[in-house]
Amino acid sequence: MYIKWREDLEIGIDEIDAQHKALFEKVNDLLHACNTGKAKEEVVSTLEFLSEYVVTHFKDEEAYHRKYKYPHYKEHAKLHSDFVEEIEELKRAYEEEGTNLQLVVMVNQKVVNWLINHIGKADKAFGKFVSSLDNS
Repeated sequence: MYIKWREDLEIGIDEIDAQHKALFEKVNDLLHACNTGKAKEEVVSTLEFLSEYVVTHFKDEEAYHRKYKYPHYKEHAKLHSDFVEEIEELKRAYEEEGTNLQLVVMVNQKVVNWLINHIGKADKAFGKFVSSLDNS
């Protein structure tokens, strides 16, 4: 099962939408690897990608929050910092235990949950806010 990017997930800021699409692609790489028996190899690549992604993407997204004076900036930034902590925990688990099925499952769960709940809800709300500014 793969996760398909949908236009209704776009927030209307090309840079952020492109970053979200890249995350979807990386998650699909991991899901494909799980389906082909190569998950242990791909999970390391996914963790490396996520470590870089969260730094760049969250910095960029939060800059847009400040630019547009998003009233829920602090709450949204807290979601970001919580996710960074989750990624750090996954990296520690990898460093301590290596790649195993439990790590693969945890990475899948955390990232798929993030796609559904954060991008699909919190980022969408930000996109609606920005869109409402254009219409006022």
